[in-house]
Amino acid sequence: MRVSISHDARSQAMTLLAAAAISIVLWFIPFAEILTYPFRVFVTFIHEGGHAIAAVLTGNSVQSLSIAMNASGETYTTKGGLWSQVFIASAGYVGSMLFGGLLLILIRKAIAARVVLLGSAGLIMALTIIYGLFKPLVSWSGLWGVPFTFFAGILLSVGLVAVARFAKPRVATFFVSFLAVQCVLNALLDLKTVFFLSSPFAPSVHTDAQNMSIATGVPAILWTVVWIALAFIILWFSMRLYVDSRDEKPQPDLPFEDSPLA
Repeated sequence: MRVSISHDARSQAMTLLAAAAISIVLWFIPFAEILTYPFRVFVTFIHEGGHAIAAVLTGNSVQSLSIAMNASGETYTTKGGLWSQVFIASAGYVGSMLFGGLLLILIRKAIAARVVLLGSAGLIMALTIIYGLFKPLVSWSGLWGVPFTFFAGILLSVGLVAVARFAKPRVATFFVSFLAVQCVLNALLDLKTVFFLSSPFAPSVHTDAQNMSIATGVPAILWTVVWIALAFIILWFSMRLYVDSRDEKPQPDLPFEDSPLA
């Protein structure tokens, strides 16, 4: 089936391509990870939040959720039954892809970028307050006892709200596109890493795929292949919806279009 970009999607497609191009170029610039570090932490919040939300949806409890300074994360939940374990373990990488695709679809389907940014800020703030303040991994011992999860979550939430409040509409739209690209690319890169770590010759490193292997008896590398396949399916459907035409009139915060709000 042939897929073409509808006329009203072309301006947004240019924005998305620009966001993807900038993300890729930054990989090859020395010390550029300083610029992308907040986005990496944001994606880690989404990944770990996926585990936490999946646990709550399956009737399990979240014991802790933490983000480290190296942008890695850990989430501990009660195990529950086999299917809940499968759902919880899969919700990290698959959830990141779903969130990235959702960001694209929302701004494409006439949802203002400011609303998307405020919703993302609300999600990060909820995860921060619940798991970075009320359920910290480290005990409170003055200021130094506050976990990094709390500080990172507050700064991310405030930053997202600031962009939504003060950025021009087309800048806000580009920012959402960049967030979506970061979610998608980081999920794919992490899955590639997990694939190699799941091979018989890789060093023993604890991963979500190993959790799945322990729970089901299926080799970790097969679960990684399943997640990679699901990631590309999600990406395909998201892009398919992104390039489709829509009936609504274009919103005033679409990129590269004249706007009285710009």
